[in-house]
Amino acid sequence: MISRRLRLLGGIIRPLARHHLARAQDPVRERRSFSLVSRLFFRQPTKLRTRPELRFQPGDDPSLWVSAGPTRPGKVLLYLHGGGFLVGSPRTHAAMVGTISALSGLCAFIPSYRLAPEHRLPAALEDAIDAHQFLLSEGFAPQDIIIGGDSAGGGLAFGLLAHLCQTGQRPAAVFAFSPFVDQTFSGASVAENAATDHFFPTERLADLPDMILDGLPAQDPRISPLFAEFPDPPPVMIQASSVEILRDDAVRMTQKLRAAGGQVILQLWDGAPHVWQLLDGWFPEARAALIVTANFIRHQLPPEGEN
Repeated sequence: MISRRLRLLGGIIRPLARHHLARAQDPVRERRSFSLVSRLFFRQPTKLRTRPELRFQPGDDPSLWVSAGPTRPGKVLLYLHGGGFLVGSPRTHAAMVGTISALSGLCAFIPSYRLAPEHRLPAALEDAIDAHQFLLSEGFAPQDIIIGGDSAGGGLAFGLLAHLCQTGQRPAAVFAFSPFVDQTFSGASVAENAATDHFFPTERLADLPDMILDGLPAQDPRISPLFAEFPDPPPVMIQASSVEILRDDAVRMTQKLRAAGGQVILQLWDGAPHVWQLLDGWFPEARAALIVTANFIRHQLPPEGEN
């Protein structure tokens, strides 16, 4: 059952967002626009605290430590923000990640990573790997780290997971919201949901590779983790919308990880916009998804006092 508020807001978001993205050309201008949207519409938890981490700043914006209330010592959430590899920053996602921190009791680290077109892929993945290494240097063990991400950041989360599984640094768990894991756009939902996706006009998809790829084939596993290998993957939870074009990225990544022996929870939410979790406070489905995420996080970690 879709809430009345989601139906109403979804009906407003779809024509406005699709009209805007059909005409967007300048990534710098889009970064400013998305930053403004985040300040106006992404609601912060009451006890949100952010602290810049200037020792790790590959991107243009400061990386952030984020919390919102008491946090569990010795455990951390490494969160990779979305934005199509073109926009977004730790600051744009601090409100939502702060809510996850409040609900789960984990402090979060949102690294700043390099954006395209100035820095095309796999630069962002290289920065994600370095961010994980930074947390290790801060005293966190691989099993102390939960990895999360949304959209492009969800793709980075799985690209990072492939690297960690292949190098014996298996994290405690991974979660992703509407992950973008296939740069070839070969999922059936790209065509099937072309009219129902709230944000992405499919006629613009052909423009994306020129902006974000550095001459690499779209099926390169570093940039399309759907084609990567995941030996001994940890528990994973994926949330996506049934009406978005990236629905089948979530479905096929679930199948890939299960085939590798992983335990994967896949949730397809009916009628929601892409990464609807960012709109916590506007309709109940956003908070419900974040509560499920926090419960998943807590379930993957041993009780306090145990290693």
